[in-house]
Parts: sequence; C-alpha cells; structure tokens
Amino acid sequence: MHLVIDQLQVTYPGQTQPAVAQVSLSLTQGQLGVLIGPSGCGKTTLLRAIAGLEKVSGGEIRMQGRSLSSTQAQVPPEQRRMGMVFQDYALFPHLSVADNIAFGLFDQPPAKRRERVQAMLDLVGLNAVADGHPHQLSGGQQQRVALARALAPEPELLLLDEPFSNLDIELRERLAHELRDILQQAGITALFVTHDQMEAFALGDRVGVMHQGRLWQWDSPYQVYHRPANRWVAGFIGHGVFASAQWQDTPEGSRTLQTPLGPLSETMDVNTRSSTPLTEESCEVLLRADDVVHDDDAPVKAEILRKVFRGAEFLYTLRLANGQELLAHVPSHHDHQVGEWIGIRLQADHVVVFPTP
Repeated sequence: MHLVIDQLQVTYPGQTQPAVAQVSLSLTQGQLGVLIGPSGCGKTTLLRAIAGLEKVSGGEIRMQGRSLSSTQAQVPPEQRRMGMVFQDYALFPHLSVADNIAFGLFDQPPAKRRERVQAMLDLVGLNAVADGHPHQLSGGQQQRVALARALAPEPELLLLDEPFSNLDIELRERLAHELRDILQQAGITALFVTHDQMEAFALGDRVGVMHQGRLWQWDSPYQVYHRPANRWVAGFIGHGVFASAQWQDTPEGSRTLQTPLGPLSETMDVNTRSSTPLTEESCEVLLRADDVVHDDDAPVKAEILRKVFRGAEFLYTLRLANGQELLAHVPSHHDHQVGEWIGIRLQADHVVVFPTP
C-alpha cells in the first residue's frame, strides 16, 4: 500500500473527545481517495495530521512502508514529500504564474527548474498565461496554478482541502473532471476533502464517510451509495427515506418484503446491514429518490408536499395515504402541482434493509 492510516487518533490539547478517532484507511499508488462528511466531522483535521501539521495521540501514518506519524515519533511536514492544495489557492500575488509554480523548486538547478515548470504548464494547460499574475486569472485558472505548484516537486502524496469550494457549480464540475485527468496523467496518489457528494463520487476511487471524528465507511463510490455500511451513512448519502417494512411468508414457501410501495421478493438483491437477520419480521427499508418512479397507472398514490426544480427533473417530497413520506426524482416535463396526488411505484433491482430502531 502507498498510504496506510492505522487506527489514527488526534486529540487537541484541553479536549477530552478526539477530533479524529480510530480512523483506518489505505490508498494504493495512483488512487484518488475522497473524504466527505458534515462540517466538524474531522475531515480537515485528518488531512492536517497526514501532512504533519497535527500531532497524533494514537495510531500511525505510514507511506510506502515508512512511518510518518505515531505516538513515538513524527516526521516534520517538510520531510514528508507531500503537496497540498488549499481552499483559497494561497498563490503569491507578486509572482507570475511560472514563478508561482517554480516556488517549491528552489533547490534545483535553473535548467531543470525551467524544464519542470514547463512540464507543469503543459499538464494544466496554462502556457498562454505563464507570464501573467494571479489577479489576471479566472478562479479556475488560479486553482490550476495551485495544483501545478503542488505537483511540481513530484510529491509522493497530494492533499486537497476543498479546493473547489469558492467556484461556481458549473466550473466545479468541469475542474473536477480535469483534476482527475491531470492526477491520472501524473500518476499521483491523492486524498481530497469535500462537502459535495457528487464531486466525491465523480472523483474518487475510494470514498470515505466521516462523522463525529470516525470513518464510518471507506469503499468504492458505488458501494458507499448502494451498500451503505450503517444507518447513518445511508441517511447522509443521497436522497432517501427509511420506510417501515415487514417480512412475510408466502403460501409457496418463499418470503417477500412488504413495503409501502408493494412487495419485494427475497430473490431480489436485498442487502441487510448491521446484524438484522432475515428472520426478523419488522425492519426498515431504504428507499432512495431514484427507486421511486412516477406512474399514473400505478395503484399506489401519493400527495406532492414539496417540489424542487432541478432543470431536467424535479425532486418531489411525497406523502402516502398512511402518512409515510418518500422522495422521488421525476422528469421536469411532468409538472405536477403541490397538493396533487400522483401514481408511483418502486423500480429497484436491490434495496438495503436496516433494523427497526
């Protein structure tokens, strides 16, 4: 493994509760990991600990088999061969784009420094503004300068702390794809912190979900979304609700899961989380907005409580006759009104089941 975090703990002086508690994760060479979670969950503290900017109170950080942080010893930040990209870019306003990129190459011969700067300008597509200054650049260009500067010294690990948070949504999406392409071309291993779930899923080979200092799940984006490790992760990721359900035996000897939108066969991919055995009758099923389909011919009807226009679709908040609320993505050419009753049905090839609280 390229990066290994083993049972890491960070506790700030004067605090009894750790800011980071027993976190373990790993990245192979060239992988991009992304950390998401609510504000104050410990994402940035974990990133700072990896960079050597926070002392650890337990566990260990290793990179390429070398211990960087433990309770016994800590390698100084400048000796860790890591690059960092910040939220506010932290560019030097009095230096040109080329000189900003060259800033971390002061120990290299001039010819090699110029060669490396040129390679970085080519990589991030900023040759045309090499002699310009930060104030002359767009937000996206400034972010690419910050990325090029971090990559120039050829770090073994790149850390990015919400680098797109100051950019508009369209630019964020474009830069996220550009960032992934750039890192893949450079063969760089990276760990990225963001609040944006879609950004995390678009970027990450591995996605970690943090809450209250703990890493609740570290997995592929697909697994995090479709196989959440616990109820908290399931509620945090995406748009969905927990609906009461019940297992029932059929006369044919099989079992079905009775949900508010109809029965699901046990032959369907029903993924039970926690310690819920399938023999328990009562449970809760996670129904995401993309599992619920608008169908006027469906026997189940729901009242529209709220709707949010999202361009190609609406996000409807619905209420069934029994009071159960659901969410549904509905194409925007179906412009129903709040208070209207519409037909809905379940369209899913797998569901996740949790114990009844």
